[in-house]
Amino acid sequence: MASVISPRSGDASHGARSGAELVFFDDFAAGVLDRSIWNVRVTGTVVNDEQQAYVDSLDTVYVEPDGPDRHVLVLHARHRPGFVTDDGQRFDFVSARLDTRDNVEFRYGSVAARMRLPAGPGLWPAFWLFGDGPWPDTGEIDVMEYAGEPEWITCAAHGRGYAGESALVNRAYFDAGDTATEWHVYGVDWLPDQLIFRVDGRLVYRITTPMVDFVGSWGFDADKFLILNLALGGIYPFKSNGLREPYHGLSDEAVESIRRDDARVLVDWVRVTSHGGDGTGRIA
Repeated sequence: MASVISPRSGDASHGARSGAELVFFDDFAAGVLDRSIWNVRVTGTVVNDEQQAYVDSLDTVYVEPDGPDRHVLVLHARHRPGFVTDDGQRFDFVSARLDTRDNVEFRYGSVAARMRLPAGPGLWPAFWLFGDGPWPDTGEIDVMEYAGEPEWITCAAHGRGYAGESALVNRAYFDAGDTATEWHVYGVDWLPDQLIFRVDGRLVYRITTPMVDFVGSWGFDADKFLILNLALGGIYPFKSNGLREPYHGLSDEAVESIRRDDARVLVDWVRVTSHGGDGTGRIA
């Protein structure tokens, strides 16, 4: 199922391919999260040794004004020492994870989001695509993944034979004087035979079927949904920062940022377009 939200003037076409058909667009203009589109997930199983519990709370996910005529989605990590989940797990931090499963699902197209990320080694926000079925066989597309180090982000794909730390992955660095803490558009062109990753329209990585065939099997020919989340610490940041204290993969700088309530991911808009006219777009 796919839903289309009326965009603000000009935003729907920002960076979109010529001839593309708008499939889905949310700029959070209503001032509240549309629960008919976005599912707010609550922690059950915790993976990757992450240090947060995901909760459904206005403390961690909300929409706020950003100027007189626009709103942004906010994913906000909070310090909550000793927080206990419904199934008895204990955490010192809570955060947010959203997805569009069963509400907005699609196959192929161009996917993008305009986002502003917080600084602090170990803060781990991501914008990604996933589908029904067991991981990694169903295929995971990481449009943007970030370890809290403002100079760079990564984009990646996980599938059978190339999952976890052996994923097909590329680190994309910003130009001098620019960082992930500024607004950027993160996107991927998802085609039947390749994934083309972009930052502000600039090509930063390409994964082709021969690259995948060399290590495993292509997992990107079935419907997928959108995910936005802010994880904290865990294996992915640890492999970059090597920190075991004060929390696995989470720096003192990041912990202090969370305590000050500064660890926030801002999302201006999210967009999906088809590859109009070339026969590659299919909307579920």
